Amino acid sequence: MRSTFASGAHAAVVEIDPTTWEIDVVDYAVVHDCGNIINPMIVEGQVHGGVAQGVGGALYERMAYDGDGQLQNASFMDFLMPYASEVPDVVIDHQETPSPLNPLGLKGAGEAGVIPGTACIASAIEDAVGRRIAAMPISPTELYDLVRNPDAERVPAAPTGVPA
Repeated sequence: MRSTFASGAHAAVVEIDPTTWEIDVVDYAVVHDCGNIINPMIVEGQVHGGVAQGVGGALYERMAYDGDGQLQNASFMDFLMPYASEVPDVVIDHQETPSPLNPLGLKGAGEAGVIPGTACIASAIEDAVGRRIAAMPISPTELYDLVRNPDAERVPAAPTGVPA
């Protein structure tokens, strides 16, 4: 009847290469509250994994469909995901506010890393280039076009080699 909810905040610092427009997430911090922490290593893993998913959603993972609605990048050969080298080191701090809704004072942990990641990175890119990012993932080419053409609307593009 009553559910618990985790809460928290994310912050990211990005660097954008002015020649290639490559986006690099150089610093990332998470402060979250998942209630009482029973196993700190599992919670840290949940947050790290969630941040990796956020990086993927912000910069890499794009679903591409053709005009008939057929998915064009359903295999890992065509679907771009971040490697560990693309995921930044994450500074994590824990706020433990026990939930009054269950005997152990627990809240969720997995959502703390996933939900805000993409928006956090979009906000960092907006701050770096002074343009609104309205859709993710964003590629270096899309970012270049957005910054160079002030009237451009950010429209997601198909992955290289995949029909739009």
